[in-house]
Amino acid sequence: MEIYQLKVFLEVARCLSFTEAADTLNLTQPAVSAKIKCLESELETPLFRRLGRRIELTQVGEYLLEEGPSLVDLESRLVAKIEEIKQGKFSTLKIGCMPDMLSNWLPSVLYEYRRLHPDVQTRCLQFDAVEPLYRAIKTGEVDIGVSDLSFSTFDEISEVAIGSVHYSLVVSSSHQLAQRPWLSLKELTDQAWVLPPEGVPGRIVLQKRMQELGLNLTDFAHVEIVDAASLMRTYLLQGHYLGFASDFEFQMECEAGLLRRIPLEEFALGTPLFLLMAKRLGRALGLAGQPAGRGGLGLEPIRQFVAMVQSQAAVTQGSSQGPSMPKPMDAPLAASIDRKVPRFQAPNFLVRSGSTSGTETINLTIGTQNRTIQTVTAGLIIQRLGLLEHFLPREGRYSGVQYRLRWSDYGSGAPIVAGLEAQQIDIGVLGDYPLLLSAAGDSTAPAAGTRLISFVASNLDGTGNDIIVPQHSTLDCIDDLAGRVIAVPFGSAAHSMVMRSLHHRQILNAVTLTALEQAQPQRSGRGSAQVDGYAYFAPFHEIAKHKGQFRRLLHENLDGLPTFHGVVIRADLAEQYPEIAVAYLRSLLAAQYWYDTQPMATTLVSRWVNMDAAIVAKTLRASTSDRADVVYLPETQLRTDWLQAHIRQLGQIAGQEHLGQINLNRWMQPEFLERAIASL
Repeated sequence: MEIYQLKVFLEVARCLSFTEAADTLNLTQPAVSAKIKCLESELETPLFRRLGRRIELTQVGEYLLEEGPSLVDLESRLVAKIEEIKQGKFSTLKIGCMPDMLSNWLPSVLYEYRRLHPDVQTRCLQFDAVEPLYRAIKTGEVDIGVSDLSFSTFDEISEVAIGSVHYSLVVSSSHQLAQRPWLSLKELTDQAWVLPPEGVPGRIVLQKRMQELGLNLTDFAHVEIVDAASLMRTYLLQGHYLGFASDFEFQMECEAGLLRRIPLEEFALGTPLFLLMAKRLGRALGLAGQPAGRGGLGLEPIRQFVAMVQSQAAVTQGSSQGPSMPKPMDAPLAASIDRKVPRFQAPNFLVRSGSTSGTETINLTIGTQNRTIQTVTAGLIIQRLGLLEHFLPREGRYSGVQYRLRWSDYGSGAPIVAGLEAQQIDIGVLGDYPLLLSAAGDSTAPAAGTRLISFVASNLDGTGNDIIVPQHSTLDCIDDLAGRVIAVPFGSAAHSMVMRSLHHRQILNAVTLTALEQAQPQRSGRGSAQVDGYAYFAPFHEIAKHKGQFRRLLHENLDGLPTFHGVVIRADLAEQYPEIAVAYLRSLLAAQYWYDTQPMATTLVSRWVNMDAAIVAKTLRASTSDRADVVYLPETQLRTDWLQAHIRQLGQIAGQEHLGQINLNRWMQPEFLERAIASL
């Protein structure tokens, strides 16, 4: 079948007249008839039925009329591109995206691209929903798409991460909530909301996240759905509605002070920004790990654009919540940017409704110590930001799983160790000594005890634990404790420090250790043990000193051991559901990133635990901390040498010999952390 034959057929089919078609094509009627007969002969089927002087299409003719124009169009595009290549031109680069990207992200990128490649013409196509953008990429209507939604489930689409997008609450500057620095969706159910129509990225991102958290739009008192995202502006400015938008939307209104963005707990992390293209182009360019094909000159504009975007320095420098572009890099084209920056997983543009009747329910109880500030990234922050709900597996074998999370907070590690042993707690956040105690059952059955999967925070000089005495005390050094009574939280890191320190000075048997709960500092009267000092772990000894009622007794780390905190998971749970262990560690990494990069982190944590922000900043290093005076540093990598040193020194103390039976090679499982880091 020749293209010219197809053109003749299409003209006859359009006119349903050989005579009119001949006039239009500037041919004789016999010539037109001959072309049609030749085409019918090649296809071995008639294309027209002749009814007297009239003709009409057969079923095959109707199909060819419907599909034939695409072949003619393809021929025209091929001829035009070949002609442009012959003339030394590089055709037109066609980019498709949503209105917010077209208005705010794309202009500066295109300006730079045209400056570097003035011979390439660019054309931007705007799509009001994501599905038409998908079709345009698939059919070749656009060469490249830009989206903050993932297309990874579609075999014919290739995607490359190039940056981050942040979503937040948007309100009028005169709204009653406008001065709030931080909010949660759960606080806003009684407010009036305005949302864009289905198919818009912001709506998809919001509903996917709400689905993870067990929320629904019906939980909100009033939700107005507008026909276009641009109509939200009127509701926000005139009706004092709440909106949900990316940092690419309403930029002019926010810069003019008309609207204000407020971070939401549930959207504390950004989502990836993707470049999208048909996989056949990705193969030709060697993108995303695909084998490189034979690229031609016609692919050069696409190659140049992708390379520029991947290597370009940040175009928009905003706050930590602002839009970001990739940093300069020398990595291959296929490498995505900022691979180690934790982000939320971008939802697919086709939202799947969550299953309401899962085939399995997994109950997870996490034991935390939220007021032990050095552990907040492993407990409190994950809980408040809903990070675990986001990273828990929901595909494959977990597609029908329903999760029930229970967070149990404790003042020290001992009850968490007991809960792990009784299988009433599944994941525990513990200090160094209780970590070792949780592994005590590890020497029996293979599935008994716990598995150590990550550290959380560390203090190299051991000052995370301390012995304090009242300001008026006559005690001056640790040797003065002989014959005295010290209150300790039994089974804690502070308990271990006291035992090791007293043993080091050979006065352990001369000092009485009593339970801290029997001798609270504010209860020195009847019913409380008469104590001479207290052993505690950060930040509580720091709080006592901060109030001016106590002073530090220890002036040096007697045994030279660091102190640290970590995460353990029940061994049988790690064995049966390893993906859950990885999900928890992804949440931990995200929480640590948020704590280190969010300027308000220490303020928010102090509010959540009702503690002075200065104590929070001094206990665990954050972006706002005084680095020279901080007690704990964030830490995830497991340290076998630290664990061995603790076991070795504790094993010399009567009653602690059983710790030497811990099989560190089996108890420590760093592969979970490795998988979590690799997934960033």
